Order: sequence, then structure tokens, then C-alpha cells
Amino acid sequence: MSEEQDKDTKTEEPTEKRIRDAYRKGDVPASRETGNMVVVLALLGIAAFALPMQVDKLIGSLAVLIEDAGQVVVGNGQVGLNDLQDASSAALSGLVSAILPVFAILMAGALFGALIQGITVVSPERIRPKLSKISPKEGLKRLFSLRSFVEFAKNLVKVLAVGALAVWVTNRAVQDIWAGLGFIPEYLPSYIVAHAKQLLIWTACLLVPIAVLDILWRRYDWRRRQMMTLKEVRDELKETEGNPEVRARRARLRRERSQQRVAVAVPLANLVLTNPTHFAVALKYDPQTDIAPVCVAKGADNLAFRIRELAFEHDIPVIENKPLARLLFDVADLDEIVPAEQWEAVAEIVSFVMALKERGVTRKLPPGSGLLKRPV
Repeated sequence: MSEEQDKDTKTEEPTEKRIRDAYRKGDVPASRETGNMVVVLALLGIAAFALPMQVDKLIGSLAVLIEDAGQVVVGNGQVGLNDLQDASSAALSGLVSAILPVFAILMAGALFGALIQGITVVSPERIRPKLSKISPKEGLKRLFSLRSFVEFAKNLVKVLAVGALAVWVTNRAVQDIWAGLGFIPEYLPSYIVAHAKQLLIWTACLLVPIAVLDILWRRYDWRRRQMMTLKEVRDELKETEGNPEVRARRARLRRERSQQRVAVAVPLANLVLTNPTHFAVALKYDPQTDIAPVCVAKGADNLAFRIRELAFEHDIPVIENKPLARLLFDVADLDEIVPAEQWEAVAEIVSFVMALKERGVTRKLPPGSGLLKRPV
């Protein structure tokens, strides 16, 4: 009952930290059926491609060693040793060249299995000794759990199905041998390989869909098990953010960096738009290089006050325009030109300020122009 309630409360998607912790513990959506499928496909590849091409080569290498066995002189003479070394080297090279394709197919199968599994991790947590692994109580729980029962039933069905296929293919092969009139022992190796390929093909047709469905189920079940409750998400957020002193220190550092940037950027501005007290946006415009005014600094509350203060210190016009200042604070990006939708409104103010600058007027604008007083 408690497990069902716990599942019902796990309504939140797993966080990146939750997923990283699962990978660190070696908890990944791995499917055992993939290994069975890869083994069968690798054996099918060996029987279908490697054996027909390499058996004759291997037989030829061994045949040469057997045929020349009577001519090799084994003794204290140098000639006898050279003959033995040459024969052994020839047989060994033939054996290696015949086995290499088999190893290549096995390696390709292992790589294919790892790729279709998805994420593969190597975790010391999986091999670290734990008391729960040798506890009889925990062992009985795992043995008689629903998951163990499902795995047992699935494996039993697979064994019975593959066994039935093996009996069917073997029975047909034996019947064909007894029914054939011209069957000779020399045909037996190729005959066995042909029916082995048939058995592997039927087995692959059975195991491939099972492996695909098992991979999809494992990934779904793994994702479901990583789901979190709202309390777990909040606790993780608290753990990630740290204690209040650390959060306060981070906030102070962010404010200091913002103030340092503002102190460098505001003196480069041509004007400052304000709300008048809550928001401030500093704009720079150079007709030679800029196609439109550029937002060099912006801030709210205390940072806005600092921007206005720096503007008065450097004789930069501070103009009150509540809707435009609020809008630019939301949509303008730092060190980027203002959005095209606001070009017309900003252009009127910039033209007005530049015209006054040409007449030698800086902060002392006519009444009603919107110039603010020095902040106090």
C-alpha cells in the first residue's frame, strides 16, 4: 500500500542531478535480452559468412602440415629445426587468419549491443561489497519478488520456444538424411552448417522482437523509477543552492559584478531612459558604427539608482519616459541594438539629445523635456 502511495506522489520529472546520481551508481536502463539477441546474431554471422570462407583455408593449412609430417626431420640438425619451424609457422598463420573473421564478428556484435543499449557506464558502486547482497532476508525478497517471477516466466517461455525450434529443425534434418538416397559422409559438415543456420535464423526471428520490446520497457521502467516527489525536488533544490549564507554571498557577488559592469558601461552612453525610479536603461549611439542605439547597461531599483548617479557624474542626459524605459528593460539585450519595433520611439529621443548636444546643452534641458534632477 505504501509503495502504491509513493508511486502516486512521484509526479515530477527527474532532475539532471537525479539522473547523474543514478548513472554514478550504475543504474542504467540495461536489457539482458540484448545480450541473448547479439549472441544469436553473431553465431548466425559466423555460420553464414565466416565458416564457409575460412573452413577450407583452415583445412588447407592443417592438410599441408599433415602431408609434410613424414618429411620433417626432428633432431639436432639445423635443417630439421628449420623444417619444423616453417611447418609450424605455416599452420599457425593459417589458423590465425581463419579465426580473425570470427573474432571480428564477435567484436562487431559486442559493439552493436552496446550501441543499441544506449548509455553505458562503468560504476564502482556495482562491485562494491554490500551487506544487503549477502543478507538472506534481502536475497529472499529479491528471489520471491514480482520482478523475479516475471523474469523466470519470460526465460522459461524462451527456453521452451527455442527448444521446440531445435527439436523441429533436428527432426527435419534427420528425416532428410534417411530419405536421401545419395547422402555420403562428406556432405555431413555442410549439411549440419545449413541446418544450424536455419535454427539460428528462426531463433533470431524470435529473440529480436523480444529484445526490442524489452529495451523499450526497460527505458520506460527506468524513467518511471527516477520520477520524484515534489518534496524530493524541493530538498534537492535546497541541497544544490546550499545554506542561506552561501546564497547571500552569491547574490552579493552578482550585485558587485553588475555594479562593476555598469561603472564601465554607463560613461560610454549617450543618454539614460528612466521609469523614473524603478528602471534605468543606458543607450549608446554612434552614427559612424551603429545602425541603431545599443543598450550598454540596464538595471532595476538600486542598480537603476546607480546608473542615474553615474549618468549625472558624467554629464549624460537622463530622460524620464516610463513606458519606453520599462519596455526596453524587458526586451533589450545588453551590448545589442534595441529591437526594431522600438527604433522609431528611441530615434526621436536620440535625435533630440544629439541636437541639444550640438548646441552645447547637456543636462540643462528646457522645462517639460523630462530631464531628471540629480538623485539624492
